[in-house]
Amino acid sequence: MKARTLTSVVYVLVVVALCAAKWLIPRGYGSLLFDALFCIVAATGSFELIRAFGGVSALQRAVTITFSTLAVPMYALFVYLIGSDGWTGTAIALGTGALAVCVMFVADHARSNMKSTLVCLFTLVYAGLLTAVLSAVNHLPEEGNSMLAVIFMFMCVPFTDAGAYLIGMALGRFIPFKLAPVVSPHKTVVGAVGGVIGGIAGAVAAYYLFIALGGTPSLSVAMPEVVAMIIVGLVTSVATQFGDLFESAVKRECGIKDMGKLLPGHGGMLDRFDGTLFAGIVVLLAFIFMA
Repeated sequence: MKARTLTSVVYVLVVVALCAAKWLIPRGYGSLLFDALFCIVAATGSFELIRAFGGVSALQRAVTITFSTLAVPMYALFVYLIGSDGWTGTAIALGTGALAVCVMFVADHARSNMKSTLVCLFTLVYAGLLTAVLSAVNHLPEEGNSMLAVIFMFMCVPFTDAGAYLIGMALGRFIPFKLAPVVSPHKTVVGAVGGVIGGIAGAVAAYYLFIALGGTPSLSVAMPEVVAMIIVGLVTSVATQFGDLFESAVKRECGIKDMGKLLPGHGGMLDRFDGTLFAGIVVLLAFIFMA
């Protein structure tokens, strides 16, 4: 618990510093520091996934990790230097990586089989595409509430985790209904409800923190803005918990407890960002819709 707490404190300090840079450095260049974080997540996460599944040749592994990592900087490159849709850059990176992996399946069939090829394609989507989604949230236009979206995402997810843990620990023994007993036997339904409550609390806290820091939300919604935040927080919390369960299923398939040991008390990079990767999809779509 001590190691987990220390890691969490460092993580919070890093996120706060990156938010400050995004807010204070002009012309959007501060956002590039968040992109650097997402590159690290993509690179480390793709390495963890490939290692967990095993059976991938050195060349396939190198290609997959490289192009998974390039998904984020290619997004930023097209946004900042070309003035185009960042998804074009991400599609080029991931499409090239997928093509290269498939070519190796044919040209280097002695060391590349169907399983290794599918593992690499899965990794490009999970560690590459989903981190590019986080970059897309980071690069929403200011009129699309980019700063609010980032604060929202990085508060809603940990609040969900905290709510699920605290309420699950407090009430799980009295209401012991399991949420997904085969995939994650320790998670309970009451813990999931606690996660939703925590996610909503995080969403509301993010909204009012943004205002307290001098931000001006401009959400195009036919309801009070805080109500919209509550609704998005609820859905984001559900997505966060699904992301956690999804990775638990992957780890069970691979026969491992954690994706790695990079983050003391948490495990690997994907053990920390599994919920965030899925939450980013909801946050991106919600803030595009509310722009």
